[in-house]
Amino acid sequence: MGNTLVKSQLEDVKSFLETTVAQLEEFINETTYSKLQQEKSGEESYYKGILSSLRRMLVSCEEGLEACQIVLKNEVFNKAAAEKTLYRVYHQCIEEYFSPKSDRWFEDSRSAYTGKNSIKFHQGVPDSIISILKSVESGFQTMREELEYYETDYRTKMLQSR
Repeated sequence: MGNTLVKSQLEDVKSFLETTVAQLEEFINETTYSKLQQEKSGEESYYKGILSSLRRMLVSCEEGLEACQIVLKNEVFNKAAAEKTLYRVYHQCIEEYFSPKSDRWFEDSRSAYTGKNSIKFHQGVPDSIISILKSVESGFQTMREELEYYETDYRTKMLQSR
């Protein structure tokens, strides 16, 4: 890929991450386990696990945003650093959204055909949790489509360079 295309993708990812970080940060700063219980009574460990997953996702997105800013700030655009950053964002942010390590929610693969939101929960959750994940979903969907290339291309380049 050319420098211009990679730089453009990095700028798009930076913009997406800025928006996502702001939304997640606002939600996490305003939400407590007690508040979730007041909204809808549920299993303590499940609710706390969801909050933990959201915090982990926020941190990953903040780190990705910082990496984008650093690469874009350099006087000379470093294509290799940009590609590595896009690869990391794909794996640490995008994949974590659709399939978190904690397995508190999952992606319904049929959602693309039904036009409904793709995130499903193993247990009932308060509307505020559903709402925050819905509010960021379209950005994650778009970025996944844009960055899928790095799933194979970057890994291939790394293996060939060894």
